[in-house]
Amino acid sequence: MKLNKLAASTIASIVLFGGFGQLAINAQPAQALKATQTTTVAAKPKSLIASGNFVKAEKATTGKAKIVNINGKRYLKFNKAFSTGNGPDVKVILHKNSTVPANIKEGNYITLSLINSFSGEQMYMIPDNVNLDDYKSVGIWCEEFNATFGYATLQKA
Repeated sequence: MKLNKLAASTIASIVLFGGFGQLAINAQPAQALKATQTTTVAAKPKSLIASGNFVKAEKATTGKAKIVNINGKRYLKFNKAFSTGNGPDVKVILHKNSTVPANIKEGNYITLSLINSFSGEQMYMIPDNVNLDDYKSVGIWCEEFNATFGYATLQKA
């Protein structure tokens, strides 16, 4: 009989406090979930060095070029609005003048890379040994025909 009283008392407690117990049980997982949802994001120090808007030379060229420093490395970035004409052997260059002539001369530029894409966002690493003070513009240049498609005059940030 003693067992029956204990069982009845336990059942009564569950029935009486069941709503409160359910509330406490439901609250705990939400609190635990919030604690496990903490996300750590690594900081990416990024600073703007220079930028400019593309203009047409031989072919319509639009968008923006930026030189940025990301974690101690320098990159030339084109925004998603970047677009230029298609052609063979098209390269991304840094030029010593603020405007890039239709036909460029050896010694006035350095080549960063073949172009990745004729449109859209893209990025090119600038070698550590390049002195950016020596270059005033970014050019899109077809080496095969020595033709400048477009360029962006760089303004220091």
